[in-house]
Amino acid sequence: MGIAVEIAVQDVVGVRVALAGGADRVELCSALGMGGLTPSAALIAGAVAEARDTGRDGFVHVLVRPRGGGFVYDADEVALTVADVRFAREAGAAGVVVGALNDSGAVDAEAVAAIVDAAGPLSVTFHRAIDVAPDPVRAAERLAELGVARILTSGGAERSIDGVGMLRQLTDRVGGRVQVMAGGGVRVDDIPEIVATGADAVHLSARDAVHGSPSGPGGGAATYDITDARIVRAAVETAKRRR
Repeated sequence: MGIAVEIAVQDVVGVRVALAGGADRVELCSALGMGGLTPSAALIAGAVAEARDTGRDGFVHVLVRPRGGGFVYDADEVALTVADVRFAREAGAAGVVVGALNDSGAVDAEAVAAIVDAAGPLSVTFHRAIDVAPDPVRAAERLAELGVARILTSGGAERSIDGVGMLRQLTDRVGGRVQVMAGGGVRVDDIPEIVATGADAVHLSARDAVHGSPSGPGGGAATYDITDARIVRAAVETAKRRR
């Protein structure tokens, strides 16, 4: 029946909306506007508690990304990532979402191996850093060797719907060894074509922007993101139809 749905959320309310809308899991993060960064300790704890209260221990997957500006990390940044992965594990998360590349754009195998080791029993997703790799298929094969459970990819395009050719290649080559999750500008109307690629899951933020109180000079924009319950429900209903 269809494919799994993952919703990127930035707060406990988003977790609650995704649970109520029937999503399979969430990617918990902050700063989605810049591609997502590691959420706070309190947010991780709150999200895990919210999911556990509804009997969904496997629901919260935590993005661990130390900064924006690419995916090539020095030793200190890798160490911080490993420490944050361990914290997410101790806090009760079901999985972590990570990514690291070397200077040539290939998978940083040493960093990923350290992260997988730190994650232990948690499910490890390699995020859209794979879309920067010069050879995404080879990258996916290497990630399978390293024990990564899932890759999040747009097929190398800005939007997943424009990368369906690569999504098909990935599912053909690594399907059964690594789950392929399509993400990147996904709209509900795109989901049937994405399902047809053989992808295992679809990932979207289901975001809407609302106006808050005036933030004043130095306070940033007056708008902030929320998770739109209508989009979540529509995505789940569309994704769960038969292939």
